[in-house]
Amino acid sequence: MEDRLQMDNGLIAQKIVSVHLKDSALKELSKASDEQVQASPPGPEASPEAQPAQGVMEHAGQGDCKAADEGPSPRRTGCAPGSEPAADGDPGLSSTELCQLHLSICHECLELENSTIESVRCASAENIPDLPCDHSGVEGAAGELCPERKGKRVNISGKAPNILLYVGSGSEEALGRLQQVRSVLTDCVNTDSYTLYHLLEDSALRDPWPDNCLLLVIASRDPIPKDIHHKFMAYLSQGGKVLGLSSPFTFGGFQVTRRDVLRNTVQNLVFSKADGSEVRLNVLSSGYVYEEGPSLGRLQGHLENEDKDKMIVHVPFGTLGGEAVLCQVHLELPPGASLVQTEDDFNVLKSSNVRRHEVLKEILTALGLSCDAPQVPALMPLYLLLATEETRDPFMQWLRRHTDPEGIIKSSKLSLQFVSSYTSEAEITPSSMPVVTDPEAFSSEHFSLETYRQNLQTMRLGKVILFAEVTSTTMSLLDGLMFEMPQEMGLIAIAVRQTQGKGRGPNAWLSPVGCALSTLLVSIPLRSQLGQRIPFVQHLMSLAVVEAVRSIPGYEDINLRVKWPNDIYYSDLMKIGGVLVNSTLMGETFYILIGCGFNVTNSNPTICINDLIEEHNKQHGAGLKPLRADCLIARAVTVLEKLLHRFQGQGPDGVLPLYYKYWVHGGQQVRLGSTEGPQASIVGLDDSGFLQVHQEDGGVVTVHPDGNSFDMLRNLIVPKRQ
Repeated sequence: MEDRLQMDNGLIAQKIVSVHLKDSALKELSKASDEQVQASPPGPEASPEAQPAQGVMEHAGQGDCKAADEGPSPRRTGCAPGSEPAADGDPGLSSTELCQLHLSICHECLELENSTIESVRCASAENIPDLPCDHSGVEGAAGELCPERKGKRVNISGKAPNILLYVGSGSEEALGRLQQVRSVLTDCVNTDSYTLYHLLEDSALRDPWPDNCLLLVIASRDPIPKDIHHKFMAYLSQGGKVLGLSSPFTFGGFQVTRRDVLRNTVQNLVFSKADGSEVRLNVLSSGYVYEEGPSLGRLQGHLENEDKDKMIVHVPFGTLGGEAVLCQVHLELPPGASLVQTEDDFNVLKSSNVRRHEVLKEILTALGLSCDAPQVPALMPLYLLLATEETRDPFMQWLRRHTDPEGIIKSSKLSLQFVSSYTSEAEITPSSMPVVTDPEAFSSEHFSLETYRQNLQTMRLGKVILFAEVTSTTMSLLDGLMFEMPQEMGLIAIAVRQTQGKGRGPNAWLSPVGCALSTLLVSIPLRSQLGQRIPFVQHLMSLAVVEAVRSIPGYEDINLRVKWPNDIYYSDLMKIGGVLVNSTLMGETFYILIGCGFNVTNSNPTICINDLIEEHNKQHGAGLKPLRADCLIARAVTVLEKLLHRFQGQGPDGVLPLYYKYWVHGGQQVRLGSTEGPQASIVGLDDSGFLQVHQEDGGVVTVHPDGNSFDMLRNLIVPKRQ
């Protein structure tokens, strides 16, 4: 509303304030008006305070509603959906109609207008839903529906349409549920296209919310009051879309039946998509099921039990395209919700979390929303950051010697231009990037240089940082510097997001906010313990990430593990991160870029380290604090340097005991070559870092990864080819 409130003196409205006109003002207004405007007493669906406020809004902003005295004859404004229009011949307005108030007519109105404008000017900005005037049934001089067309709802505000979230009462439990629903919808829909608002109980009755509502989400666990249910059904009858999440809201002949044996238990759900295909997943049941009504839409879901209890129904309504998808499984709850009691339940629900999002996106798409991925963010400049101030002068001297007159260092992949400040005119592409050298210009809510410095305790590694909020991939950022920079300066590239992250082979690495992303430069002498066993580098990096968390006092039992050859896992269940190593031999030195990404704060759609911490706290009554990506990157680099030093001094025996402590493969049974190949059990790593397995005939075979053929779920590995 506020951005449509335009005032002659240029003031910008931030909040609409309700005011109340005195009877004397209304009488004077009625006498002075060229056309009589009689206001009937407010009905049960509009409070006395609401009507004057709407009038003030319409006068000041000239909104989307036409003035009552505009045109050759008086016009009636429409009723809010679900309300009854005034009786034929009734000269008054209905309880939800809007009066155009000519505030300049009388002295009291002038004072009221001035005080209203002052209130608007002084009001603080709040997240007030965009609830435009109700236009249903507004007729123009020619009798055309305006601005609606033949009963269909249209977006009259020009803003992104609303998704309204109704959770019932304002209790603490309901507000917690509101945040859970808001969170999962934010993960599923493109939030650049929609705005999510809380629909309060009084607003559901009073405000004309259906005008700009694309989806109504009902997540109240309490019975819906009759008057609000009437409003929701009126919205459906006008072509509205409804998603019910573990709510008793029903219609169309469907009934909700309580099944205590199912309450808050993990069940197997079969969900039928619009194209007829099925998705099977583990879900948390609400304890209620639907008794089938007269008709069903394209989507449905039932439990894999003897009764095939209906848990998801798709119900069309009316002739204008109204429809609802009603669910009695907790699609809105994350696996770590308080209703999930055991660690085993958490594990199976987290394993199904990707499919939970798939089902939700299918439902939202069927209800007319777009679940396409948001637009790829624009690349942002790099910032040169130094872990210690003593490094600054030597590095800047080195930089002046190695850049051209324009401050550029070029390589085959990338051109870096070192500048003191960044202007938006500077071009940023995957092959050409500015690097801002002034530390005062750096600021990021996702990366704290001070936190990084406090947790980095290395002699060399990770001292010189190239940081970006958004970059294509950190693996390419060090290309022009890695062969020239002195080893003691320890390069590392860190990003908040990557648009073209790389995985092993042809795989992409998804890089959302909350994933710790870095590429570290390490140089290894060819004629050294590790130089003769380069495959161990990826194992050491995976181990360093796990140890970076589990070596923190109190965090020893956070179940992070290493999976051969280059993955970081939660238990043996889910991947939480990975490592990619590129090595180049020049003369007697390996120059190795170690790319690493692991989930720290990004819970969905898979799992992150802070999920594990939260679940540990719940199961053990602990109070461990969540961790930050900047902290863990620094700790992982610190641990890696120690592991490298230990390996160079003692060889594989210096690190394998710690590696085996955390790895997921102890005693695992696998098959060699194919699903029909000979069975073997994993023994450990050989002297080169490849996997050794013990065959049934007593022999030991060395194997290695071949693309993605080593799949822990399928237990397939490929023998090393001699």
